[in-house]
Amino acid sequence: MLQLAEKLGQFTYADYCRWPEDERWELIEGEAFAMCPAPTWMHQEFITALVARIHPQLDGSPCRLYAAPFDVRLPKANEADDLIATVVQPDLAVFCDRSRLDAKGARGAPDWAIEILSPSTAAKDHIRKRALYERHGVREYWLIHPDDRLLTIYRLDHQGCYGAPDILELTGSTEVSVLPGVRVDWPAPDAFDL
Repeated sequence: MLQLAEKLGQFTYADYCRWPEDERWELIEGEAFAMCPAPTWMHQEFITALVARIHPQLDGSPCRLYAAPFDVRLPKANEADDLIATVVQPDLAVFCDRSRLDAKGARGAPDWAIEILSPSTAAKDHIRKRALYERHGVREYWLIHPDDRLLTIYRLDHQGCYGAPDILELTGSTEVSVLPGVRVDWPAPDAFDL
């Protein structure tokens, strides 16, 4: 993998597309962020459990669930893809507007984005991505803290801003506000014991 120093500067989606396929990066307003190495087994367990619980609930709806790696391009306006300076890969993203989907992934914000926190990316997910998702209109943003079994939920208000988050334990079930009728039933803590 290239050293982070080799990715200093301002980049666009055109640059991003030329980087080696075996490297995972995100661009936030032109700045390159290396994705952490292969996620932990617990991270993967959460993704698998969430996909198994969410995907069937979307049957018959226009909404679709995608798991990383899946490029989500977030243009500032109507610039051409090559000029887009923000490309992220949420762990999970639900899109209900299929016109945002294309052969490259998605162009435009998902309705619901989920990040499963890793120590090396938690600050970026909590601060930079939260601000980014708010600015681009991600209607609901979940941050899952697997070790602490906590969930932080941000929801856009009627003014297009995230208010104070809800912080919940990963017990019972949690309703998805932007997808009426969809909920996540949380696995018991011992479901992830090795």
